[in-house]
Amino acid sequence: MNLARPSLKIVSFVFKSWLALLRHLPKQKCEAFGANGHQNPCIGKVYVINLDRAPSRWSKIQIEMQSILDASGKNLLNLTERHVAVDANKFLSDPSKDADIDPFYTLGDQLFVEPQPLVFPTKFELNSPIRMSRAEIAVARSHINVWRKVALGDQEYVMILEDDVWFRNGFTKHLDQGWKEVVGGYNKKNKFDVFYLSYKEAKHGAPKSYITSNIFCPVRGLWHLSGYILSREGAKKLLQLLPCRGPVDLWINHHFESLDVFASKKPIISQRRDVKSSNSYSILPALTTIGAINSEGPSLFNSRPTEQPVFAVGFQGSGHSSLAMALGMLGYRCCSDLDSLPDIELEKLLKGEEDRVFNAYVNIGFLEREIKKLRHCYPNAKFILTTTEERSENYDFLSIKNKLNGSDFVILQADDPNQWQVICEHLRCAPPSSSFPRLRDLDKRLIQQESTQDDWPSKYKNPKRDKSPWVVEPRKWWQGIRSVAVEDVNVSRVKITRISDFTKNIDTKQWLLRNDTFTDNLALFRPANVEVRTGVGAILVVKSDSLGVRDYSAASICSRNQYLYGEFEANLQASNVPGVVTGFFLHRNSPRQEIDIEIAGNRPDQLMVNVFFNPGCEGANFDYGYRGTPTYIDLGFDASREIHRFTIAWSPNEIIWKVDGRIVHRRAIWDPTPIPHLPMSLHVNSWPTRSVELAGRINKRRLPGTAILGSIALEANSVTSIRESDPNEVLQKNNELIQARELVQ
Repeated sequence: MNLARPSLKIVSFVFKSWLALLRHLPKQKCEAFGANGHQNPCIGKVYVINLDRAPSRWSKIQIEMQSILDASGKNLLNLTERHVAVDANKFLSDPSKDADIDPFYTLGDQLFVEPQPLVFPTKFELNSPIRMSRAEIAVARSHINVWRKVALGDQEYVMILEDDVWFRNGFTKHLDQGWKEVVGGYNKKNKFDVFYLSYKEAKHGAPKSYITSNIFCPVRGLWHLSGYILSREGAKKLLQLLPCRGPVDLWINHHFESLDVFASKKPIISQRRDVKSSNSYSILPALTTIGAINSEGPSLFNSRPTEQPVFAVGFQGSGHSSLAMALGMLGYRCCSDLDSLPDIELEKLLKGEEDRVFNAYVNIGFLEREIKKLRHCYPNAKFILTTTEERSENYDFLSIKNKLNGSDFVILQADDPNQWQVICEHLRCAPPSSSFPRLRDLDKRLIQQESTQDDWPSKYKNPKRDKSPWVVEPRKWWQGIRSVAVEDVNVSRVKITRISDFTKNIDTKQWLLRNDTFTDNLALFRPANVEVRTGVGAILVVKSDSLGVRDYSAASICSRNQYLYGEFEANLQASNVPGVVTGFFLHRNSPRQEIDIEIAGNRPDQLMVNVFFNPGCEGANFDYGYRGTPTYIDLGFDASREIHRFTIAWSPNEIIWKVDGRIVHRRAIWDPTPIPHLPMSLHVNSWPTRSVELAGRINKRRLPGTAILGSIALEANSVTSIRESDPNEVLQKNNELIQARELVQ
């Protein structure tokens, strides 16, 4: 156990024990609170922002309110009103189409609030747009809705709380003292707009000026707008300053100059330690790329379904492929859209055995005719019947419905705007913060029972893999699902063929020299580290370079286009410097998906192939995995001595890796992951890794190290492209990515 980072269970237990101890103490009176008619300025109301699907949080807040008395001796619950929070899971339309909220902000906006002294971002990086997550939009909308209540209400001052806070020991004493100073003689105006009681200062401190020993005026640098006092006039000012550009706690910092803002010397309201935040932070990828974040742990996916197995049947066009993806997002290992199952999995399923690969089955050919047997084998199974409004009363639908009578089933309409609610209530689980996936239904694909052989004679080595619902643990009898190749209806049909010769030049209309980094990279990528040598190729250099947040610089080239399936080939000579990785791969974020070829500098005679898979449509915030599902392959030669041809062939039903035209490895569906299904960019890079396990410890004496890229050839479905120098086009790129589900349907 890592004692420096105790588990949430331990933290939760200690925190709850501490709160229980505090509640045995006498109730504290706080003179700052009072109902209408109180003579002095007072806080006349408390609004608690609470989601309908989080009743336990509301219960905990009520306990907090009952522990404090107002000036008249009544507990604060008498002044408290629950305000229903906007739920990101229930946006019926594009949440960005809101006159009060501008969903795009920039890295420059972020760095204004929290500067990063060691970071030297370029102008492009500062101006590149970042799109708020759905959760961030919902939080901003919830606060704005409360501000409108305050502006129209009859209370001069109110306290606004999010539902995951608690009052720290000494809350009443510190608030009374601060309140007297804010509305008393220490504040020349004898009034204020916003008074922070809960906040987190920027990493290097918030610029401020102290008014007294108990309160200060911040210039900027306060995060977590989760507990604050707002005046009626302050609410009116905030509404006049709309739209909210970016996350609400970031946006308000940009308007401190226009507001009268105060804060308690120390936070006297804190966020609970026994609940997980349901927010998702859109800024993290941008901070990662500039090197401001360099030691993130893996993004753990902790949700495991308790209601299983799940069986779903329906008609073509009734949304069964979308349902299968949704079940995957809920943590189910879901098999879908097949005429049957591999023989052993089918046998285990029909015998009621538990040692199966899957716990959810959607649109499988035999399901309808085997419903009676499945109900007998799995009395606790959950059934879902997908349909459309037009098909809900026809004979075939009613026939399936009759077969399900007596089982635990639900009907899911393809056009129901509350599909998450229907499914999650049926399966007794919480919906993710991402929108419900929308895919065109796939036909039932035919199964090939026989396996295929690779051309490469060497043995494979499978090291430790990520543990997730989307990675199948090794089983001797499992080789994935080898289906007959069919055209994926969700694929853009515009195919391109392109050959780029890097021995002559780099076509900057097609390729981008990266100027960023990522958490496991000890270097910053710099365009100057890519040098074209006529007749040789693009030289990718890794060298010692003091760049503030990193001690090395490295090289990376990526496509401006994104691709969805195709064949990608690079003539590449790897670096042989220990600690340096040479990569040729496809990659995307939100959700994270990746198909890799990597060669480690300490073992250039080995090839590592890898796949990362996360479910969802464009924008889904799943990024689980830091190992992926790697496989090591002995090459039989040193890939750092000369150029070799490396190929990734990616289709909806299979991924094939080749070296010099020979197949070295292949993976079918669920072998051990699903096949990535969303557009990805193509990358070639050389970089020093933090992971000694991956490439050994970096040998500085061997630097600078080089890799050589001769050419890239591809035949693939092209989806979209951007230009580095045009921020407006980057903004358009963000809009296109949000609508990418339409591009792949």
